[in-house]
Amino acid sequence: MNFDRIAVEPDKLEGKPTIRGLRITVETVVRLVAAGWSFDEILSDYPDLERDDIKQALEYAAASTNVHFYRLRESA
Repeated sequence: MNFDRIAVEPDKLEGKPTIRGLRITVETVVRLVAAGWSFDEILSDYPDLERDDIKQALEYAAASTNVHFYRLRESA
């Protein structure tokens, strides 16, 4: 998946993923959604954001949790 709205810059906000290089982190957006904020509420409080920014932040967070589990072999 292409995350063209997510930027990771080592010298900005300790290298945390941000939205389009703004000083708004993916973490902030995800936490707001998790706290029950609607997209409209987020957009009202963060006017630099766009609806697609929020969607992509959630997609990025979901993709970052895509962990594969491998079963260990039983010892003989």
